[in-house]
Amino acid sequence: MTRTLRSAIALAGAAALSLGVAATSATALGAGSEKQENIRIGLLLPESKTTRYEKFDRPYIEQKIKELAPDAQIDYYNAAQNPTTQQQQVNTALAKGDKVIILDAVDAKSIQSSVQKAHDAGVKVVAYDRLAQGPIDAYVSYDNHKVGELQGKALLAALGAKAKSGEIVMHNGSPTDPNAAEFKAGAHSVLDGKVKIGKEYDTPDWDPNNANQQMAGAISSLGKDKIVGVYSANDGLAAGIATALKAAGMNVPLSGQDAQLDAIQRILIGTQTFTVEKPYKPEADIAATMAVNLAEGKKLSSDLAPTTVTSDGDRKVAARLLNPVVVNKDNIKDTVVKDGLYTVQEICTPTYAAACKDAGLE
Repeated sequence: MTRTLRSAIALAGAAALSLGVAATSATALGAGSEKQENIRIGLLLPESKTTRYEKFDRPYIEQKIKELAPDAQIDYYNAAQNPTTQQQQVNTALAKGDKVIILDAVDAKSIQSSVQKAHDAGVKVVAYDRLAQGPIDAYVSYDNHKVGELQGKALLAALGAKAKSGEIVMHNGSPTDPNAAEFKAGAHSVLDGKVKIGKEYDTPDWDPNNANQQMAGAISSLGKDKIVGVYSANDGLAAGIATALKAAGMNVPLSGQDAQLDAIQRILIGTQTFTVEKPYKPEADIAATMAVNLAEGKKLSSDLAPTTVTSDGDRKVAARLLNPVVVNKDNIKDTVVKDGLYTVQEICTPTYAAACKDAGLE
């Protein structure tokens, strides 16, 4: 055998061995690598004026996704309350190759065409907190009608005998948010016939400044002596309302929602009566789990999505609806502190130390 022939045989053997190793590696890694590569998830949140989204929702969702799929790619977007921006962000997510989008819609109606575009591209959409229109694949939120009912009942309890002695003002939230309509309907189901509604507003963009101006206008129109209470759909609006009430020298029962830190502190000093806590972590964990399951091609189990909601008139969507809870001065420790939302130290800064002591927060 010549040296040239021996060299050729050796090279051929080495090449075959190399190909065999490569093939074995591809076989061993192929399914898993492809699976991980396909887990690319877009997270689209609506705004940052409400503190929950950046402080709680985003980190909780990202943490859970990484726990379930450590190699997952997460593309994050915040629309800054601009529906056009959010539509563009959906386009960007699709262009990047996201296989699932977790979507908290700025405007549930205007986002419909973007949801349809995602659906047509084979991309799954998990509606988060707000029920977006279009062919969504899953939905997680709280029972928003029940939130409104709880707000109405707690406001009536706070009004007591004064419920019939004057008028209340209602601030219902953004008209583009379907949740606001459900809060409003739930509150009306309790309040109608039991109080007189002197003024009622939808508040664009959930903007506290808008709520402040609306409340100031209501006080001027109705007269501060006639207003016995205020329904505020969330804590952001309540902040603006509380400022207007203080400027007018008023202190009447005031509702809220979201258990924001500033709202808990207002509750302690008596400038807000209660809020409704919707613990963020359970909602975020469920959304993340839904998204990872869908990215992996799995069907959503009945434990994960035990019910359905109706979207676009007749479309049934797999859903999970969680239960909210009222937080007042007497149960702060057993709700937001126990749930890990805030520590006593975060709540009880020097300004609120005396009020915390009175409430047993020490």
